[in-house]
Amino acid sequence: MNDTATPHRIDLAIIGGGAAGALTALHLLRHAKAPLQVQLFEPASTLAEGIAYATPAPQHLLNVPAGRMSALPDQPTDFTDHLRQVDAFPQDDDASLAGRFVPRRHYAAYLRQRLAEAGEGSPVQLQVVPQAVLSLRRHAGAARLELTDGTVVDAGHVVLACGNSVRPIPLAGADALPHHCIAEAWDYDGVRLLAGEQAIGIIGSGLSMVDSVVALFAAGQSGVLHVFSRHALMPLPHAHGAPASYDPQPLLAMPLRTRLRTLRRHAREAAAQGIPWQSVMERIRPLGKALWQTLDDADQRRFLRHGVRHWDVHRHRIAEEVHVQLRDALADGRLQLHRVRLQGVVETESGLRLSALSHGAAVQWDLGALVNATGVETRAEGLRNPLLRQLLAEGIARPGPHGLGLDSQAAGDRLIDADGNADDAIGVLGSLRIGTLWESLAVPELRQQAEDAARHAVRELEAAMP
Repeated sequence: MNDTATPHRIDLAIIGGGAAGALTALHLLRHAKAPLQVQLFEPASTLAEGIAYATPAPQHLLNVPAGRMSALPDQPTDFTDHLRQVDAFPQDDDASLAGRFVPRRHYAAYLRQRLAEAGEGSPVQLQVVPQAVLSLRRHAGAARLELTDGTVVDAGHVVLACGNSVRPIPLAGADALPHHCIAEAWDYDGVRLLAGEQAIGIIGSGLSMVDSVVALFAAGQSGVLHVFSRHALMPLPHAHGAPASYDPQPLLAMPLRTRLRTLRRHAREAAAQGIPWQSVMERIRPLGKALWQTLDDADQRRFLRHGVRHWDVHRHRIAEEVHVQLRDALADGRLQLHRVRLQGVVETESGLRLSALSHGAAVQWDLGALVNATGVETRAEGLRNPLLRQLLAEGIARPGPHGLGLDSQAAGDRLIDADGNADDAIGVLGSLRIGTLWESLAVPELRQQAEDAARHAVRELEAAMP
């Protein structure tokens, strides 16, 4: 693709080739009956990885049991079927395999395998283009895309599956640090290379922190790992136990405070029966979108201001074996968790000096390196993807509710512009919909969004054919 003078026309553009983009392509290949021309734009060298599934490390596990990770809503055992096909975990019976938290690298390989299989019998001509899309503008009834090499493409429909953006480190002076002593949590090789005898600071205490800690210990880290967080809350573990039996539907009619009190009561009642609180959370898992959308604006803001950190550690849980590793490291002092307000960091002769406030008092730590584990950037104003910034700057898109992600239809996936109009030819997936849906990051949501987007595009494109 090097002809930059004359735009060429395709039926559908999928922008992003991580899990969301790969899932969209997979469902398109499965559902289309006509010979559509589709291009998937992904500058990374390997498809279906994104930042979540790019890790090759065996200690980086899925945070969801394998039995709930199928890419196909109508085939719930498809991922475990794939694991059987590649002879992974042959010692497991079906129940054990379904309950296993497998290395994340297996999931990217699974998506690529299913894409290859779906492509063999599909009339769709799918081309993966190793370019990023820099801009998208409406032009003569199409979406005109400009790529990094100057190529221009006109697409009848577009799916924005841009994936997760990394949140910048919230620390004065961090930008001036030399590259060899700071790494992003999702720069898996960069984090591993920091391991040694030096103390390392990790900014953030969520899932990205967990990845960094287990990777550093696996790479031989002997120095203390210091985790810095405003709330000092770490992800909690999954647990085996009987399912909770309460009806979660009445929660949807309750305001936030009543809802949370009711959940705590259900957890106490479950505990009295020997049922873990995790089972109570699992009962509301299918209602994630409804739980958010039935809160009024004030309660949504209250949740974001006061409740989201506590919610996240209960909702986004980790494998019990990983939690045990963290618990043991905390117990023996190899891992230390600090509740602080960060002030700044400077380079010293021996490494770095981090300053913070702890309970109002000034404190400092001498460190050898820093890891940015602050997680996914969800604020529209903080998105660093050039395409998304262009869409917002030109009013083709607008921030989602509370400034989170991009605005999209609550009962669909169509992008909404600055004037409040939905564009029927542009769909949005994944973390970009967090302000509208809240639950929009995990595979159960992504696979359904991807199938819905693919079906919509197929229906519209095939209906327009002569």
